[in-house]
Amino acid sequence: MTDSADQTLPVVQAAFARLTRENSELSDIDRRIMRAFEQLMLGRPEITDGRTSAVNICAEAGVSRASYYRSPVSAAIKEVLGAPQAKRPEADELRQEIARLKKTVQELRSEKAVEIRELRSTVAAYANQIQILALRNAQLEADAQRLQAQVAGGQERVVRQLKGTRTPTETALEQS
Repeated sequence: MTDSADQTLPVVQAAFARLTRENSELSDIDRRIMRAFEQLMLGRPEITDGRTSAVNICAEAGVSRASYYRSPVSAAIKEVLGAPQAKRPEADELRQEIARLKKTVQELRSEKAVEIRELRSTVAAYANQIQILALRNAQLEADAQRLQAQVAGGQERVVRQLKGTRTPTETALEQS
């Protein structure tokens, strides 16, 4: 037996012993349900995939779900599954872990998609700024080439102010 079964079997047996004391006339269906639940909790299913669900308990016991829910055993099973000291079979714990991990993966993918959208938006904004700066740089280079051509021509007083390039310091110097 596994460690999980070592801890769970006494809890299951105590719950079923109490049920038997309280209900002296348990039917054959009730006993089959108890046996099927014990098999599932021990991790030894014969018919099902081993999950401790009402459907699997009914399949292992060979009874209908209606019979299961009418049985006093269903309340005892619910009590056992709710007890903190009762460990579910390893397969059930692994399925729960898989479900938790799948949910985590989904959340991480969602966060990644949001981050990618934000980064793409940032890249588009930077690309627009780069394009604006490249155009401004080209304009400044053209202005510089024109000025260099005028200065290289050796003509005096040929250099004229380009539109919008005067600084406040230049304006103050010219006025003095």
